[in-house]
Amino acid sequence: MCGSLEVTARGEADAERILPSRETLERIKRLEIKTGRLVDEVLAGAYHSAFKGRGMEFEDVREYQPGDSIRSIDWNVTARSQGQAFVKTYREERELTVLLLVDVSASERFGTTGQAKLDLAVEFSALIAFSAIRNNDKIGLMTFSDRVESYLPPRKGRRHALRLVRDLLTLRPLGRGTRIDLALSTLAKVHKRKAVVFLISDLEAEGFERDLAATASLHDVICVWPRDPREATLPDVGLVTLEDAETGELRVVDTSRRSVREAFRSRWGEGAGSRERLLRRLEVDAIEVETGKDFVGDLQRFFARRRKRLAR
Repeated sequence: MCGSLEVTARGEADAERILPSRETLERIKRLEIKTGRLVDEVLAGAYHSAFKGRGMEFEDVREYQPGDSIRSIDWNVTARSQGQAFVKTYREERELTVLLLVDVSASERFGTTGQAKLDLAVEFSALIAFSAIRNNDKIGLMTFSDRVESYLPPRKGRRHALRLVRDLLTLRPLGRGTRIDLALSTLAKVHKRKAVVFLISDLEAEGFERDLAATASLHDVICVWPRDPREATLPDVGLVTLEDAETGELRVVDTSRRSVREAFRSRWGEGAGSRERLLRRLEVDAIEVETGKDFVGDLQRFFARRRKRLAR
């Protein structure tokens, strides 16, 4: 299972699940009510304009007119037109396909604010899912650790969105590590048409740069980076035993030493900076969200930045 994804007739990967309890069903209902209200009252129109504002399918070319963006000029046609410039025109797609790639590795279960990073990822996924179906778009889900844990093909409708949220809440991952490269290469095999891809992960992995570049060349990729405030700093509490969530390795550190706390903060900063530079180089949009905090404002600002960029 680690090296490939075998899809069943229903389009899902084999994954360990439990039947939803009454508590889980109540949580699903609360998420639907909360995210539905946010979609209606806060994000109405923002989602649509952020992804559909310019259109995603090339339609034709026409003569350049004053006020047209030079970025829309079709230089190949212009070069053959004896001095007359032409611009590309696009047809807005009637529907989008949105795919959620959610990291469910052991590191995502960390949280010190009453909310784990995975809980934050589930809530974010629910909001995107209900935004998608409200706009009559298809929504799909792939979960991964050091293997592809599950795959739910994109479909429309409230019932499908509820199924997606239920799958996230009831999944019990078989793996502990993180293989972003495997998730992205599997995506390339099961979905070949252009989509909006939300990669929801703390990016605590190596060797995925080439696959991310290949994915970004076809799809509109947005990286959602959940983080916990305690990941960047160690408290001064004396000797503590730290466990690597993904490998199980234990290490005793003396947090009373300032040099230890500074080295910890420096290593985290270097890793975060490296991830940010990679995303900028690949021109992959990013949204950083923090456990224990409302992420709706972050999402609104992201949508606003995209609208402004599309309008240029």
